[in-house]
Amino acid sequence: MRGTIAKPQLILLDVDGTMIDSVPDLTDCVNFMLRALRRDEYTEQQIRGWVGNGVERLLSRALTGRMGGQADAALLRRASSLFAECYEEHNARRSRVYAGVREGLDGLREQGYLLGSVTNKPECFTHALLKSLDLHKYFAVIVAGDTLANKKPHPAPLLHAAAQVGAAPGRCLMVGDSISDVQAARAAGFAVVCVDYGYNHGRDIRAAAPDAVIDSLARLDALFV
Repeated sequence: MRGTIAKPQLILLDVDGTMIDSVPDLTDCVNFMLRALRRDEYTEQQIRGWVGNGVERLLSRALTGRMGGQADAALLRRASSLFAECYEEHNARRSRVYAGVREGLDGLREQGYLLGSVTNKPECFTHALLKSLDLHKYFAVIVAGDTLANKKPHPAPLLHAAAQVGAAPGRCLMVGDSISDVQAARAAGFAVVCVDYGYNHGRDIRAAAPDAVIDSLARLDALFV
């Protein structure tokens, strides 16, 4: 799917699955948590299919072994503490920036586009990861999964980011990889473009009907008219 997008005042980008493949480090730390709790570990491929709705949902899936699983609250708190202990130290050890991302961000910045990031990853991990991979410098505003009471697919994080820089929602663009990005953008009145890789639980993102789908962030500006 390929469309055209009116030149936006603000471009917001998701982190995990859009700019960064963070699954290798997430896998290491989920399995660290599982080992500490004397539970079976999972392969990177299994965990890749569970990523995309925030850390709490990922940990519940790992603890129950089910996509829709919900772990006991006390167990989840213990698991979250163990996971954080690992991820605070290892969140950029094996994570990698996707091909075309630096090229795309450099090009957008050179053309004068205002950039921001909205992610469901907790704030403490988000800033550390973006700084470690030298991406933090591109963004005028960053809204993480715990910045507000709601996270994507709720529209509040997108609207909050736009308000922080004085951009009109109808002239903003969300770039992501999952259905939650599409749903958040639609609810906020944003245009939305998705990459065809990333974390959408094995489903083709075209089924969510974004305005356009691209295979590299380096191709984003070609959509603007």
